[in-house]
Amino acid sequence: MTTTTAPAGLTAGGRHGWRVVAALAVTSTIGYGTLYYAYAVLLGPMAAGLGASTTAVTGALTASVLAGALMAIPVGRWLDRHGGRALMTAGSIAATALLIAWSQVRTVGQLYVVMVGIGITGAMVLYEPAFAVVISWFAPDRRPAALLAITVVAGFASTIFMPLTGVLAAHLGWRGALLVLAAVHGTVTIPLHALAVRTPPHLAPATPAASPVVPRQAAARAAMRDRRFWILAAALVAHGAATGTIGVHLVGYLTSRGHPATFAAAVAGLLGVLSVAGRLVLTGARRRLPITAVVATVFAVQAAAVLAMPFTAGSRVGAVVTVTGFGLGFGVASLATPAILADRYGTAAYATIAGRLTAPVTTAKAAAPLLAAVLLAYGGYHLLLAAVTTACLLAAAAMRSVGSGRP
Repeated sequence: MTTTTAPAGLTAGGRHGWRVVAALAVTSTIGYGTLYYAYAVLLGPMAAGLGASTTAVTGALTASVLAGALMAIPVGRWLDRHGGRALMTAGSIAATALLIAWSQVRTVGQLYVVMVGIGITGAMVLYEPAFAVVISWFAPDRRPAALLAITVVAGFASTIFMPLTGVLAAHLGWRGALLVLAAVHGTVTIPLHALAVRTPPHLAPATPAASPVVPRQAAARAAMRDRRFWILAAALVAHGAATGTIGVHLVGYLTSRGHPATFAAAVAGLLGVLSVAGRLVLTGARRRLPITAVVATVFAVQAAAVLAMPFTAGSRVGAVVTVTGFGLGFGVASLATPAILADRYGTAAYATIAGRLTAPVTTAKAAAPLLAAVLLAYGGYHLLLAAVTTACLLAAAAMRSVGSGRP
């Protein structure tokens, strides 16, 4: 099924379409930087300030991610029916208010409540709604460039906001840092979502009755009946579990191999930059090869890199090489998924279908590091790396199957 709602003659989103891309690139960068990446920097100071354990405070972030996963499905339905402007504007307003509330929490319970709210608002303003808006503006020949622009810019969110948050926390404390981040978030994202996000002219119905509800529901049902959708979901769940595990446990593994903590953190920090490089590689390679074949190859490279870690990561050069091999696939799925879904199922129900896929994938990313901690307790890092290698290989095989069309 490869239907699309864009007119045949539409080759680009026009000037305003590219303004939408620019706006969403900025808001996604700020959103990820303030709502997600800042947490890792503030984790220690928050635990000390609240008199809580690091484990308890870390759990609030897991709760936030899981709340966002559950919210993905209703958000997708809303986007298909109403577009992104009202949803993303309301989400950015609520997120700004929650950042302020976060700065004022006094107990771990209050932190959990605020972080669940941030997870919900994140589902309203980050990649998934941004992709849905962009896909509605652009025809297939221009979508890759538009999606790449957003993911490349937002790929530097951790590079920008983790050091910035550290500087703010050092001078203002963690509460003061959050107030500054809230000011940045609200000042930039609210007006951009309110003013730049629009429904494309070719999709705007003349009357409310003109909304294509039946075709949208039919497209969503057709996707759910397609075995390849569930194979794709399995591939992305396995890959999400692998990346979530490495993202959390990489520093610990490298230090266990005798590397200084500063070196381990610096190497782990390469993952953000490498995710951008991987997206550029994907965009260039898909011009000559099917996107599923490219993604499957990248997943296989990641499996090989993790498999090699026990033999090579004891040296600095070996650690950098293996992390580079894994890091090239760190952000590939976020760029490939919208392209695969739009190409295979069209755009009429894109956000609904994407939301149903996002929920289990995000849940896997959140739960995998906790399960990995259990593996560490029973089998150490060798068992953990074996599990990650297996997950990457399964993801590669499933992605290849999606592209081949086998049931």
